[in-house]
Amino acid sequence: MKVLQIIDSLDAGGAERMAVNIANELQAAGYESHLCVTRKEGLLKTAISKEVGYIFIEKKGKLGWTALSKLKRYIKEHQIEVVHAHSTSAFTAVVVLFLLKSKPKLIWHDHYGKANQLEARPLKVLRFLSGYFNQVISVNKLLKAWAIKELKCESVTYLENFATATFNQELQTQLAGRDNKRIVCLANLREQKDHLNLLKAFEIVHNQFPEWSLHLCGKDFNDDYSLSIKQEIEQKGLKDNVFILGSRADVGAVLNSCDIAVLSSRSEGLPVALLEYGLHHLPVVVTDVGACREVVADYGIVVESENAQLLSAALLKLIKDKIQREQYAAQFHNHVIDNYGSKRYINNLVNIYKSA
Repeated sequence: MKVLQIIDSLDAGGAERMAVNIANELQAAGYESHLCVTRKEGLLKTAISKEVGYIFIEKKGKLGWTALSKLKRYIKEHQIEVVHAHSTSAFTAVVVLFLLKSKPKLIWHDHYGKANQLEARPLKVLRFLSGYFNQVISVNKLLKAWAIKELKCESVTYLENFATATFNQELQTQLAGRDNKRIVCLANLREQKDHLNLLKAFEIVHNQFPEWSLHLCGKDFNDDYSLSIKQEIEQKGLKDNVFILGSRADVGAVLNSCDIAVLSSRSEGLPVALLEYGLHHLPVVVTDVGACREVVADYGIVVESENAQLLSAALLKLIKDKIQREQYAAQFHNHVIDNYGSKRYINNLVNIYKSA
């Protein structure tokens, strides 16, 4: 089977990491695997296996005919049988299929990160495109129910994300803060990740345990939201304890250097970061959005979103109880390995490809 993943960028986001991970794991499992990036390369390019076929089409504008022609030639040359389009790359995938006489199967993978706010989601274009999908893959049950109700594609499957761990990475730059007293949040600086609520919670933590630090690892878009985070850190007097790391190629090493992991989102799909926390043996505190409660089960702490008091109480509980931290970390690690491992995922995915 010859499979092409399509993703719009290689920035270090959840959908992007999934596209790269799937391409790598399909190749490792013995399938001919390819990856197409449509608009922008990024940090994740270095994570692509050398055995995976790769093309960057440099699409510009809404259509980008030159880029589409390049992708059409690539699909024909490599006799691609399955096109697996992630998130917003669906439009590119549908248009290029129009240009092909022999059409591969088209799978659309919905990673939408605002699964708790689906009423605000643009629908008209997606509904039109969905008529050309052979299969929709949804990363949580809310998205699956939405796709069944709103899209034209009759085949919709819920398939949980998976993640891969990197234990042999070295830190590119040493982390600030004290060893054994670091909290990490792996999330791009977007409003739905609700870093502002996390800062409110951490201020409470800091008042009781000033030796602990918070590390925000994820892309800084240098926009108004990013500015509000930086202003909040300054105003709360936390600049010596809260550190914005930006996008990092050494995420595995960062996670290995931290002691508690948190996600404070007000909306989610199924965050790959949460699975990475488990693989790297971190105890977790997450908000009850998207598939987070389902993923964490009883092996971490899940709290109401947008509630700084509950979030701080959960963090404080783990800070005060090292034994509980270690138990949660071990249990969650085993849970992720058993239920969100790459081998199980790839077997399920290949079955979806075959049945589409």
